[in-house]
Amino acid sequence: MISIDVITCLPEILDGPLNESIVKRAQEKKLIEINIHNLRDYSTDKHKKVDDYSFGGGGGMVLQIEPIYKCIEKIKKNKKIDEIIYMSPDGKKLNQKKANKLSMLKNIIILCGHYNGVDERIRENIITSEISIGDYVLTGGELPAAVLIDSISRLIPGVISNESAALFDSFQDNLLGHPNYTRPSVFNGWKVPEVLLSGNKEEITKWREKKSYEKTKSNRPDLLK
Repeated sequence: MISIDVITCLPEILDGPLNESIVKRAQEKKLIEINIHNLRDYSTDKHKKVDDYSFGGGGGMVLQIEPIYKCIEKIKKNKKIDEIIYMSPDGKKLNQKKANKLSMLKNIIILCGHYNGVDERIRENIITSEISIGDYVLTGGELPAAVLIDSISRLIPGVISNESAALFDSFQDNLLGHPNYTRPSVFNGWKVPEVLLSGNKEEITKWREKKSYEKTKSNRPDLLK
């Protein structure tokens, strides 16, 4: 089982993504444990404030160092942490290889930034890796954290019913996934390719490999490099 602790000042945002579908079932099966920590619970401010103005001026508030440090230290008292991840638009971009690697760990902490980010001393001294889900900026790190957790969860053995399906996902072998079809075989005059109805597994495999390559060459030629 993998244990993921998420630190956020807005835990409500994670309620939906982490309590539905495959991620929900993974938790019910005890294949993954997700603990949400409200950063405001570690604030010493009477109003549970966790942000402050940036030294040197400029717009935007910054998440304070003390509540983040206290929360991480409390988590670390109960388990050996393999990775402390900060979700940031200037981190390394999430890919399938990274998801595969993280899925093999035991204990992960994910810190969600907000406002104008976190005190840089957290990034310099505590964070072990920074991950981005794309070259754009969101209001906070909660949705990227949910994306990361979903990408990890489906790789845990037993989480998805057909475990071999994950091996043929897009990006597992630097190719995009092949086209998929289901019943009916003819709809509105649009037909499913005959090879998929043939029952010839060898020919079907060849067809899927060919289509994966063609799609990758057309849509993401950079992956073929």
